[in-house]
This record gives sequence, structure tokens and C-alpha cells, in this order.
Amino acid sequence: MNAETRSEMFGRLLKKIPNPTTELNYSTSFELLVAVTLSAQATDKSVNQVTDMLFPLANTPESIYKLGENKLRDTIKSIGLFNSKAKHIIQTCRILIDKYNSQVPETRKELEALPGVGRKTANVVLNTAFGHPTIAVDTHIYRVANRTAIASGKTVLEVEKKLIKFIPDEFKVPAHHLMILHGRYVCKARSPHCPDCILLDLCEYEEKNI
Repeated sequence: MNAETRSEMFGRLLKKIPNPTTELNYSTSFELLVAVTLSAQATDKSVNQVTDMLFPLANTPESIYKLGENKLRDTIKSIGLFNSKAKHIIQTCRILIDKYNSQVPETRKELEALPGVGRKTANVVLNTAFGHPTIAVDTHIYRVANRTAIASGKTVLEVEKKLIKFIPDEFKVPAHHLMILHGRYVCKARSPHCPDCILLDLCEYEEKNI
């Protein structure tokens, strides 16, 4: 796929979704960090149900740390891996208080040093909270990138590196959420909505469901 086709693809997606963003509920970079940490192996809907209860109780490093691991665990127990997530969030709160004046750091190295924060979570926070041109390759982005041939790859990291290399500069910030939303609602894993897809004539998917 050439640069002109990629530019046309993202131009169409941005026209259809002019304000692409996460479907996680948050109002601060810290709330986003907590929500994304909770989202591992969980749906955005289930995370929002939990944070709708949690954030009115505590939504800063100090208040969540004061809440304590047991209370936090009880509040988030409806989602998967709640034990380890509660532990990591409490540990992260302590680090943010002690080292960063309760602010979320804005570098990948510092974010990935926080408990429970891997490359994917760091990329989401950098992109969504701070507007960095990063791509957090989840199952939707991996699928869309390979199906369309925007950036084919056999591993998440390979796809991420190719996306950063190939996506035109003007689309590198919104591309993350454009691809997620397109994959979530149109380019689905099962029975993709190819006939309704605005990228149909540009897509290289070999099994178009027409």
C-alpha cells in the first residue's frame, strides 16, 4: 500500500469520525491512567461501570492511596484481574505522590516504570492524555492494520512500528482512536461490515463480506 492510499484512508476515517477519542470515561490524566490499567482483559463498558463508582469516591493519587488496597479491590472486583490491578494502582499512587508530585509523567520510560503499566498502556496515556503520536496496538488495531494492509505484521510491536513509520504525519495523533473505533464497529473480527465500509475500495482484505 502506498502513502497516497494510506492518506486517503485516514482522511476518510477522520471525516466520518471528526473527534476520535477513547470510550473510557475520564477527566484527568490520572483518571485515564487508572482506567487504562483497569481495562486489561476487560471491556470499556465494564471499566466505565467500575470507575463510575470509584472516581466519585477517590480520583487522585492521594485519595485512592488513602482508600487502601482492600477497599479499592472491593470496588473494582467486577472486572478481571482485580487483585493484581488493585495492588498495582495503589503502588502507582505511592510512586506518583513521592516522585512526581502526584502528576502523571509524560515519557514512555517513566510510565512503563509504574507497576502494571506496559507499552500498550503507556502508549494510550501518551496519545490520549498528552497528544503524542503513539499507537497502542490492541486487537482492533492489529486486525484493521493487517486486513487493510495499512501495516501488516505478525506481532503487535511490528505492527506498531510500521504504523508509526507509514501513517502520514497529519494523522499520527488521531490514527490510534480512528483505527480502534473502525475496528470495533465496522471492521469486526467476525462478520465485518464490508458493504458499509468507507474504505472498501481501498482495502486489501481478501475475504470481503459483500
